Amino acid sequence: MVVKSVLVGVAVLVLVGVVVLTVVGAHWYVWRRLVRDTTAAGSRARRVGTAIVLAAPLLLLGATVAELASAPFAVVRIIAWPGYLWGALFVYLLLALAVGEPIRILALRRFDRGRAVPNGESHVLAPESLPDTAAPAVATESPQRLPRRVFVSRVVSGAAVAAAAATVGIGAYGVLDGPSVKRVAVPLAKLPRRADGFRIAVVSDVHLGPILGRGFAQRVVRTVNDTQPDLIAVVGDLVDGSVEHLRSAVEPLAGLRARHGAFFVTGNHEYFSGAEQWVEHVQELGMHLLANARTELPGFDLAGVNDVQGERIGQGPDFGRALGDRDRARTAVLLAHQPVLIEDAVAHGVDLQLSGHTHGGQLWPGNYLAGLANPTVAGLERYGDTQLYVSRGAGAWGPPVRVGAPSDITVVELVSLQA
Repeated sequence: MVVKSVLVGVAVLVLVGVVVLTVVGAHWYVWRRLVRDTTAAGSRARRVGTAIVLAAPLLLLGATVAELASAPFAVVRIIAWPGYLWGALFVYLLLALAVGEPIRILALRRFDRGRAVPNGESHVLAPESLPDTAAPAVATESPQRLPRRVFVSRVVSGAAVAAAAATVGIGAYGVLDGPSVKRVAVPLAKLPRRADGFRIAVVSDVHLGPILGRGFAQRVVRTVNDTQPDLIAVVGDLVDGSVEHLRSAVEPLAGLRARHGAFFVTGNHEYFSGAEQWVEHVQELGMHLLANARTELPGFDLAGVNDVQGERIGQGPDFGRALGDRDRARTAVLLAHQPVLIEDAVAHGVDLQLSGHTHGGQLWPGNYLAGLANPTVAGLERYGDTQLYVSRGAGAWGPPVRVGAPSDITVVELVSLQA
C-alpha cells in the first residue's frame, strides 16, 4: 500500500512537471517570436515585451490560485480580468504563430536564396581586391540580413497578434452580450397528450463571480423570462464565489418567472464555493431545490441529483433517493449537471436528462478535449431509451471568452408521441 502511494505520488509529480515544462516552453516560444525576433537587443520595446510575457501568466496563475484559496474578493476581481484574458489570448497567439511558422520559414528562405550567387560563387571580394569606393559596401553587407529577418518576423507576428486579438475580442463580446436562445424539440414516447408542448428553459454554467456579475445576471433573467417557459431548470455551476461576495450579483435571479417555477441542482463549482450556503440561498431567491429528490408535474416526473463533486463531502448523486420508487409508466426528466451521469440515468429508466458542465468546449479546440471526458459535449443524443441534452451554458468560466461554442439558454419543448 505504501509503495502504491509512493508510485502515485511520483506519477503526479512527473505529470505536473511535464505540464509546467510544456507551459513554460510555450511561453518561451511566444516570447521568442513576438519579442526577441522583432526587437533589438537592449531596446525599450524588448524590455516591455519581455515584461508583459513574464507578468501575464503570473496574473493568470494568481487569479486561479486566489479564487481557489478564497482570497479577498476585491483582489480576485482586480487580477481576474487581465489574468484570464491572457489565458485566452495566449491560446490563440500560440495557434496563430504555429500556423504562421511555415510562412515565416519559406519567406526567410526566399530572402536567403535572393542573396545567393548562381553556381555557388560568392559576390564577396577579397579585401585587398576591393577599390576604395567599395569599402562602405563591405561595412553594410552583414547588417542587411537583420532588417530582412526582422521584417518577416514582424509581419508574421503582427498578423498572429491581430488574429488572436480579434478572435478573443469577438469571443468576449459574445459572452458579455449575453446568451442567445436555442430551441430544441424532444419527442418522448410515454409523455401524455396533456403535457405535449411543455417548455423547459435550461440554464447552466452561468458562473457569476469576479468577472460576470449583477449586470450579466440581469441579462440572463431577461432572456429566460422572454421565452415564457413553463418551467426553468438551473442545472448547476451558477456561481464562482461565496454567498457573502456574490449576494448582490445573484439577486436578480429572484426575478425568474415560469408557470411551474424554477428548479435548481448543484454543479461542481457550487462545491468549490460553499455548497451548503448556496443551496439555502437559491431557495431564498425562490428556486426549488432538487437535491437527490423528485417532484410530480402534470404529465411527468421531474427529478434532480447532486453533482458528483459532492461525494467528497458525502453529498454526491443518489439515484435511488431521486428515482428509486417512482412509477416507471410516467415520463421522467432528470436534472444532472454532468453528462457523465447518463449511464445511471439509463439504468433508472430516465427518459430525458438535462445537463451542462462542458461549455461546449468554450474555447476551440477545447471541444475535442471536452469530448474525451464527456459522452456528449453539446446537443441532443440518445443512449438506449434515454435521451441526453447538454447545454453549452449561459456564461463562461475563467476567461469571459467563447470561440466556436456560443453561449445559450435552451428552451426544450417536450413532444408527446401520443398527441
